[in-house]
Amino acid sequence: MNRSVIGVCSVLLAFCLVPAMQAAEVDLASAKAGTYKVDSYHTQVGFSISHFGFTNYHGLFSGATGGLQLDPGKLGAAKLDVALQVNTISTTVPQLTEELKGDKWFDTAKYPTATFSSTKVVPTAKGVTVTGNLTLHGATKPIVLDVRFVGAGVNPITKAYTVGFEATTTIKRSEYGVTTYVPAIGDDVQLNIAGAFEQQS
Repeated sequence: MNRSVIGVCSVLLAFCLVPAMQAAEVDLASAKAGTYKVDSYHTQVGFSISHFGFTNYHGLFSGATGGLQLDPGKLGAAKLDVALQVNTISTTVPQLTEELKGDKWFDTAKYPTATFSSTKVVPTAKGVTVTGNLTLHGATKPIVLDVRFVGAGVNPITKAYTVGFEATTTIKRSEYGVTTYVPAIGDDVQLNIAGAFEQQS
């Protein structure tokens, strides 16, 4: 297929999808209540950590699974359970990525899965706070996610009704037994989460 044909196809695809994308609801109260599963392809957990105080280094986890119980009219009753395969970690340096999987860091052979299970959801002026238990590297600690609703609607490609959120929190890796090079490489790890969920019922 030549470039001109590809270009025309791209324009037509964009033209067809724009109306559907613009239809996404941006008010959480308008989202559909129901049972949702994690859209693994579009859910990411980004992390940022101080590298000797010179830069904030970034990486990514992907491939999350799990579910969400959501009723916009009863946000306090929402329930979130997510699992993440730690060996999906990626950075821009392949050698570092493999090192982080090893026993001096995440030890993914021994601790392959990280999980989060919510225990409390509280609406706020800007979204909700979600308190829950994070299990990582064999340790379980409570954390609080600051969550902002992004949008909801029918995915124009998969045709699945989807809700999306962004969440942030900061954890101390030493509390989970990941202590290599602390404090030269930061103890505080900022997490930035993009979560997409497809309605099941």
